Amino acid sequence: MRYINELREGDNVAGIYLCKQKTVQKTKAGKTYYSLILQDKTGVIDTKIWELNNGIDNFEQMDYIRVDGNVTSFMGSLQMNVRRLRRAREGEYLPEDYIPCSVHDLKEMYRDLSDYVNKVQNPHLRKLLVAFFGDQEFAKRFREHSAAKRVHHGFMGGLLEHTLNVTRLCSFYCDQYPQLNRDLLITAAICHDIGKVDELSPFPENDYTDEGQLLGHIVMGTIMVDEKIKTIPGFPPKLANELKHCILAHHGELEYGSPKKPALIEALALNFADNTDAKMESFIEALAEENRQSGEWRGYNRLFESNIRATSGK
Repeated sequence: MRYINELREGDNVAGIYLCKQKTVQKTKAGKTYYSLILQDKTGVIDTKIWELNNGIDNFEQMDYIRVDGNVTSFMGSLQMNVRRLRRAREGEYLPEDYIPCSVHDLKEMYRDLSDYVNKVQNPHLRKLLVAFFGDQEFAKRFREHSAAKRVHHGFMGGLLEHTLNVTRLCSFYCDQYPQLNRDLLITAAICHDIGKVDELSPFPENDYTDEGQLLGHIVMGTIMVDEKIKTIPGFPPKLANELKHCILAHHGELEYGSPKKPALIEALALNFADNTDAKMESFIEALAEENRQSGEWRGYNRLFESNIRATSGK
């Protein structure tokens, strides 16, 4: 099997992939074609079927399909053009080959995150975290969930990896800036993307749920935290509002989806940590993707609005 991260411009491909997305589109001339996103455990690739002829069997989104085609480059990114296609047969593939996963050990990352939970001194915040992460069913969902559909950390364990990275950055900020309320910021960091367990469906779909489309993870996470707070006797209302504000403001700007802009220094720190890890991971993933292009420079990246390349000697 040729994994997607091994594909290069000019390659001929004959292999089985998961059809993550399928849409029917038309060219400017009115000709119908299929636009697909194919996936395996190493990533995704934009795919087109321009000729819907007898070599293309019927298939649906989320089917495993065997394709024959070639890899080209379009606007700086790789694209697969399919000539022939059929549904894969039972026994021709292993589902675990098609679910992207964090390169880090999930159990080890979860232990590290649990260490941060155990170090929270405020009894109300500690009870809140234990109420979430002491629930084995919730903990399993959180460990295995992605943090995004495609943009960053869109793989199994991505939510855990991103949350741990953000929590580590916030812990560093607390060491550098003693004005920060450590317990509040660490709790906010651990809970900031908690709504994604319901915003996105589990693998292999990893797509937006109806609730996710209508509300989004920021609002959903705030509601989850608020409902859990109501089960903890004596939880201070002021502290509850400060925590919920940090979650509501963690995207920093209204145009980036935050219902509120940061009004607390902890909310500002959380926004910086979240943005840092999201942007760094996005750049890392872009370099990995564009590494399949020829030349030192990796081409124009639409997210960063710049031509990008890896650092010399790395």
